[in-house]
Amino acid sequence: MKHTNESPNRIVVKVGTSSLVSDGGSLDREKMSAMVSQLAAIKRQGKDVILVSSGAIRAGMERIGMSERPKNIPEQQATAAIGQSALMQTYSELLSTYKVVPGQILLTRDDFHHRTRYLNARNTLYTLMRLGCLPIVNENDTVATDEIKFGENDTLAALVAACVDADLLLNLSDVDGLYNGDPRAGEPCRLIEEVKSVTPEIESLAGGTHGNCGSGGMRTKIEAAKIATNSGVRMVIANASCPNVIADVMAGKQIGTRFLSKAVRLNHKKRWIAFGSRVRGGIIVNDGARKMLVECGKSLLSAGILGCKGRFEVGDLVAVLDESSNRIARGLTNYNSDELALIKGKRSSEIEAILGHKDFDEVIHRDNLVMGI
Repeated sequence: MKHTNESPNRIVVKVGTSSLVSDGGSLDREKMSAMVSQLAAIKRQGKDVILVSSGAIRAGMERIGMSERPKNIPEQQATAAIGQSALMQTYSELLSTYKVVPGQILLTRDDFHHRTRYLNARNTLYTLMRLGCLPIVNENDTVATDEIKFGENDTLAALVAACVDADLLLNLSDVDGLYNGDPRAGEPCRLIEEVKSVTPEIESLAGGTHGNCGSGGMRTKIEAAKIATNSGVRMVIANASCPNVIADVMAGKQIGTRFLSKAVRLNHKKRWIAFGSRVRGGIIVNDGARKMLVECGKSLLSAGILGCKGRFEVGDLVAVLDESSNRIARGLTNYNSDELALIKGKRSSEIEAILGHKDFDEVIHRDNLVMGI
């Protein structure tokens, strides 16, 4: 097998529900034990490990004898509440063999939308690792709703990896990696071993969800790869059923599909702008402003603004759109939508006369702007 010389010091391992259960649908203790032993071995090497684990809803279904995954939010919340404790109990028992203490962290999308909560989650993860614990992260399905739920743990794992400056995100699933076709449909196809950049062509290879255990699919894994690689984190999609898969990937062996990280990683603030927070509206700019932003790296000024979409306040995250409504950037606005309706197309020197105040020359400062997202 091919090897690389890069040895990650901090790794986030994401495991999907289908990789934790038996053919009968119950938690497979043997599968979980094999994974835990590899995680413990990595920790003994002095490396940081975070586990992002699905499986709470499935564990809850098992406990109450439910055969099909619930489709409505209240029943998902209830089964998650029942199953999360069972899931953590199993992990705790397995980890105790290796004298590793787990720490449970349950997150919702809102924990990443709000900057303070994002930083608090980051601090907790760092502290758990400093104390020698193994953080085990899952979506907080017990309170998640359609508006705040991740919908799958691929995105959550990528956001966590970006949050803690991980070197590697290992996305374990029931597939071998990304193919240039659909092997489950019997198509002749090959495994793509390396992806240098997540292009539209790569995105087009993603299909839907397979199986009835989890909620993710290749599409969500590609989206996770975009978050991870733009944050300077390598990502590997590999089959959880491969013996010693975690140890082999850590050793640099060619397994699954490897997504290379960008040479220049976004800083933490820009990662949060790009991927963590929720867009509240849009600012439409003319072609001259688009060129200044894209080609010259400038801030967005009121003179280049044509209009707005939606309503937003000062400090909200907004999309920057070109004249054809294509998104070219995301950023934090210094003016609300009502103010922009008055100063659009005007020079910065005219803002104070129009609004009665001018806190900033820039509508969005370059430091608060992320291009191409």
